[in-house]
Amino acid sequence: MVKKEVVVTGIGVLSPVGVGRESYWNALCEGKSGVGFLTSLGTTRKFIGSEVPEFNPKDYIKPRKNIKVMSRDIQMSVVSAFHACEDAALVCEGDSRSVDPERMGVVFGCDLIGLELSLLADVYKTVRDSGKSMDLSNWGTYSPEKVMPLWMLKYLPNMPACHIGIVLDARGANNTSTLDRGSSLAALIEAYSVIERGDADVMICGGCGNKVNPTILARGKAYDLSTEGDPSRLPRPYDAERCGTVVGEGAASFVLESKEFALARGAKPLARILGVGRANRPTGQFGIQKESIVQAIQTALRCGDRTVADLDHVNADGMGTMEDAIEAAALREVIGDVPVFSAKGHFGNLGSGTGAVELAASLIGMQKGEMPATLHCDRVADDCPINVLQGGMTPVTKSTFVKINNTNTGRSLAVLFEKI
Repeated sequence: MVKKEVVVTGIGVLSPVGVGRESYWNALCEGKSGVGFLTSLGTTRKFIGSEVPEFNPKDYIKPRKNIKVMSRDIQMSVVSAFHACEDAALVCEGDSRSVDPERMGVVFGCDLIGLELSLLADVYKTVRDSGKSMDLSNWGTYSPEKVMPLWMLKYLPNMPACHIGIVLDARGANNTSTLDRGSSLAALIEAYSVIERGDADVMICGGCGNKVNPTILARGKAYDLSTEGDPSRLPRPYDAERCGTVVGEGAASFVLESKEFALARGAKPLARILGVGRANRPTGQFGIQKESIVQAIQTALRCGDRTVADLDHVNADGMGTMEDAIEAAALREVIGDVPVFSAKGHFGNLGSGTGAVELAASLIGMQKGEMPATLHCDRVADDCPINVLQGGMTPVTKSTFVKINNTNTGRSLAVLFEKI
């Protein structure tokens, strides 16, 4: 079987520092932070995080009544997919459609979608008496009639891919990856594989995440959150004064196509995927694993027939937590002095959407011919012996880069890209 070359032709981004490709890029170049005290929770307690500015799903989602069964995560996913298709000049409806619906699919990263507490407020009222105690004997009798019949459709992690497939009439492969921070890259790798083996001409992939929901924040200790300091100076990837991460929300989508198909329809490829790497070293301990990071990068380079000397930079996790030292040790071992960039200083941990939003920075930067600095890394920590991009914009000098993401269960993913 002759494997297809796979290229990226479109990017769509909804991030806490900007909505849309150019808005996002300009914010990165300007060193803009999207982190602050959350305003959407309606609580007196101040929580630190990052939120996506206003976007209007009604401009893209038809019929509009479908929005009622879309959580914010799903809405961000669908809008980012539309942005990516517009960026790729990919027409998905009408007689002028760019691609056969049967030859177009979706793979999207998503994880736990936080519940909107207001949705079940009336349900809980049925089991409360006139005081503050709970009478659960009323639950089965009175609660079901208070639940919206389709409420679960807003919270299933496969629904972003489902809705994207519906609105774009993509009838090919449709799947979801749920690997927390690794979700976006896992989705991209699967979408790449579908095209490479000839089962589709076009795939929409990416990821969404929303960790500023109250039900997610209730598990805050699982994310090593920073609870002090100026929010606009958090988090601090690889920095000597790093003190924990922050959480946020965001989504990004990409249009992948076989190179042959893209050129035939007159599209301009932005980059091609040279190789991918995946590794898993579960140890029973919570946290990232150095060996997984090393193996994933080495595998991606080997599959892409490239060496460390070919790399312009590595787009890394850089959480701003003590675990940065583990990632840095792995990067030092496998890439040496190759520059390292982390976008998390601008918005923190976006969960299953973080890898896609971060990847967009390098794809755009390679086209622009320069990369921004890693925000808030003012002094690289002694336990992070890597060449972090600092001090303003840095010219792109080589045509390839690697994007990596890691999970707290020992899994690492790496994708090698080449600018076209």
